[in-house]
Amino acid sequence: MTAKEVRQTFLNFFNEKQHLIVDSAPLIPKGDTTLMFINSGMAQFKDYFLGNGNPPSKRITDTQKCLRVSGKHNDLDDVGIDTYHHTFFEMLGNWSFGDYFKKEALPWAWELLTEVYKLPKERLYVTVFEGDKDDKLALDTESFEIWKQILGGEDRILYGNKKDNFWEMGDVGPCGPCSEIHIDLRTDAERFDVDGKTLVNADHPQVIEIWNNVFMEFERKADKSLVKLPSQHVDTGMGFERLVRAIEGKQSNYDTDVFTPLIKTVEAISGISYGVDEKTDIAIRVISDHIRAISFVIADGQLPSNNKQGYVVRRILRRAVRYGYTYLDLKEPFLFELVHILAEQFDDTFPELDAQKDFVARVVKEEENSFLRTLEGGIKRFNMLGGKMVEDYFEKVLKENDIKFEREYQIDNSKSFRADFYLPKYKKVIELKAGRQLLKAQKKYEEILKNSELDFNIVSNEDVVNNNVNWFNIFKKNIKAPKFEKVIQGKEVFELYDTFGFPDDLTDLMAREAGMKIDTVGFEKALDEQRKRSQKDASSEKSDWHEIQEDKSVKVDFLGYDTLQAKAKIVKWREITQKGKTLYQIVLDQTPFYAESGGQVGDRGYIQAIDSDNENNGEKISIVDTQKENDMIVHITKKLPSNFKADYKAIVSETLRRSTENNHSATHLLHAALRSVLGTHVQQRGSLVSEDILRFDFSHFSKMTDEEIEKVETIVNQKIRENIELQEMRNMPIEEAKEMGAMALFGEKYGNSVRVVMFDKKYSVELCGGTHVSATGKIGFFKIISESSVASGVRRLEALTGEKAYNWIQEQNKLVKEIRSIVKGNKNLKEDVNSLVEQNAVLLRQIQEFQEKEAKNIKKNLLNEIKNENGINILIQKISIPSADALKNLSFELKNEVENLFAVLAADIEGKPQIAVTISQELVDEKGLNAGKIVKDLAKNIKGGGGGQPFFATAGGKDLSGLDKVIEEAFEVLYK
Repeated sequence: MTAKEVRQTFLNFFNEKQHLIVDSAPLIPKGDTTLMFINSGMAQFKDYFLGNGNPPSKRITDTQKCLRVSGKHNDLDDVGIDTYHHTFFEMLGNWSFGDYFKKEALPWAWELLTEVYKLPKERLYVTVFEGDKDDKLALDTESFEIWKQILGGEDRILYGNKKDNFWEMGDVGPCGPCSEIHIDLRTDAERFDVDGKTLVNADHPQVIEIWNNVFMEFERKADKSLVKLPSQHVDTGMGFERLVRAIEGKQSNYDTDVFTPLIKTVEAISGISYGVDEKTDIAIRVISDHIRAISFVIADGQLPSNNKQGYVVRRILRRAVRYGYTYLDLKEPFLFELVHILAEQFDDTFPELDAQKDFVARVVKEEENSFLRTLEGGIKRFNMLGGKMVEDYFEKVLKENDIKFEREYQIDNSKSFRADFYLPKYKKVIELKAGRQLLKAQKKYEEILKNSELDFNIVSNEDVVNNNVNWFNIFKKNIKAPKFEKVIQGKEVFELYDTFGFPDDLTDLMAREAGMKIDTVGFEKALDEQRKRSQKDASSEKSDWHEIQEDKSVKVDFLGYDTLQAKAKIVKWREITQKGKTLYQIVLDQTPFYAESGGQVGDRGYIQAIDSDNENNGEKISIVDTQKENDMIVHITKKLPSNFKADYKAIVSETLRRSTENNHSATHLLHAALRSVLGTHVQQRGSLVSEDILRFDFSHFSKMTDEEIEKVETIVNQKIRENIELQEMRNMPIEEAKEMGAMALFGEKYGNSVRVVMFDKKYSVELCGGTHVSATGKIGFFKIISESSVASGVRRLEALTGEKAYNWIQEQNKLVKEIRSIVKGNKNLKEDVNSLVEQNAVLLRQIQEFQEKEAKNIKKNLLNEIKNENGINILIQKISIPSADALKNLSFELKNEVENLFAVLAADIEGKPQIAVTISQELVDEKGLNAGKIVKDLAKNIKGGGGGQPFFATAGGKDLSGLDKVIEEAFEVLYK
């Protein structure tokens, strides 16, 4: 049985038992702030379990796309190392919403596994919840008795604790006891030696859970208490990849036809066979797993970025690239080649990937190229961190033993590492280098210490390099030598993250491979400093809901398509704390307020208590925002009403709503115009629709030309002038909507019934839940104000409509008039400006030529001022020069023309002081002179600072009058 057949058999089995087959929800949750990604089969059904919505059927079955890479459910570190954890996986499920329960669910599970899939009964074990004293929960005797009857005994029934057999989606939400089914896939000989039931839930790679039957009976509250749900529900989840492995009789999930097409492609790309070497096997497994997560998240609408879900995608992609680069020698983009293989595998299960495979592959390739540009440098930088550790440790030892030192020459970059320490007492330099160059450091220790008061002992070079001894075991006594810790400091981890794009978990992985660890706390501190916010600022706390309406069946109705005012009652409320501010969430039984979704911002306005004496005199509570939580419309306020039982008027701000509607309808017109001008490959990738602006992200792989932007604007404004009436069709069957050409957005979850918004059936027909103008003429005018890139293969347009577009045009006209008055030319403003630009370019060239000529004269004069003393050519002069670049070029020219040069130039650069110290390499090596150290001391005279290398260094300052003192001290430095 192939993987496709296994999946379809599951769906057919439950469909025959009156279950409705539904599509998977997108991986990006809509309206659920508690999740970053859909991480379980039940996530899209949470509202049904809580009684906040009505399911399309009391019995449902599906295969759900899931991602576990963050938060409580995070399998990332195990992926590739073992053979059964994945970032992306499918969860097969059957669901009962207040219908059947344990006595049906458990026998059906056994029937499917043993009679349909023909899994051997003797290899299966089941678990039941043993109870929990803290939660006052007893043993699940009902499940135990059902299993006892099915199995004909108790031998393969095991008790599970709260960790293993009480399923909770998060800190709050639906939960309940569960009964798992495990399978023992070991050989008969292994099963004979060790009883399989001793290995259940023991992380054995061949004794694995394949099905979990969760019985949703409770809701976990914010105060950790459990309350009974209105109805009992069944939530089952069976890991598809594990099930296929069991049915196909494989030892690893990666040996099944779920993964073999990807693995074979990686083998072909890399030329490395799978199953030969464990390190390359891990890399191939990681890549084959990660491309699934990357592709499906992008197909569901989330592009790689540096924030939230986008950063998770980027982390996973870069993790895969690094494995390929390091272990498979893949130095060019390769992941993108796997996208089409994956799309073909899932063409009939998750067709959204197949429909966007070219787009997804382009995005992946661009991301690979971007990371590969910094990866080599990042890896070299990582490899230098061993030397940096030794430097930090050596400095620590010197300080603890009161050995005075001065920091000398240092190179610390992605290509090399070297640090020199000068010990004045011994008049010697200790030179530290990374890698095997540490042998040189040992020899330097020996040379210095032979004439010191510190006894020392010689250890083998091999022991020093391989860290078999403490670095300072070369000393016999009188030395404090703390343990050498192989920890990469947080600031170094942050540098890899910030400069080279290495996610911290990637650095941690590389560190563990090298026998090191990272300073996670230090990294988080550096990251917080960059983001300029503390963890406390980012936190959000929510209290439990306070129910006002006792009738739990109250349905919240949205009336905002037809009215901006409505009478309402408060159903429930709760307090939330965000970034130190206290707000309140209120749910009404019906509301005209549109909740933020589909890119359209939430409505603002107010609710007002209805006073029996004076309808307009009741308490007024401002609504500062409206959000959607799952399927609930939540009104955000800064204070609570004094009477929750009162009747209220809910009133939306008409001005804000109308402006927002203008922008939303204009977005639809824009989308259609873009597809007309650029091509039908254009798909919406994100949007923001507010009262101020509309922002539209779309798939396109090149910058729009001015001509293309003009064409799009012309089409949109033409449609506005046509005053096309809105045609709105609510509750239309989705298949019927698709047949009429309605455009659906990737990454959105649509029900069986949808709302269609149409502005001319031949121009714009989209599935949309937002609010719109009644006719396009109300938009007034449309103007694109910017075009930019958002991510690989995604462009962004920002535009204005109506009065704001008119005001923007007026500002531009005003600017043109001001420029015209400045140039004071003829009527052709473009020619006048071009003429000024050309004149400016000519003048700049003339200035540059003048400065170069002046610098040559300065150099000629300086060459005449050089004095030779004891074989050293000395040049210490105060000069005026036009620029810092000119000073640098002059210094290097002098160094190249004059041997054994010691030069200090104190420069006046248009009223600002600057110092340049230049020393020939011969003097650096023979005399121990260091330009970097010298310039730091001299810079104090001009109230500044600087630095550089031993042969050249510069400094700038604030006090021009200090240049004379610089000249004076420069001579002192040379002759002391």
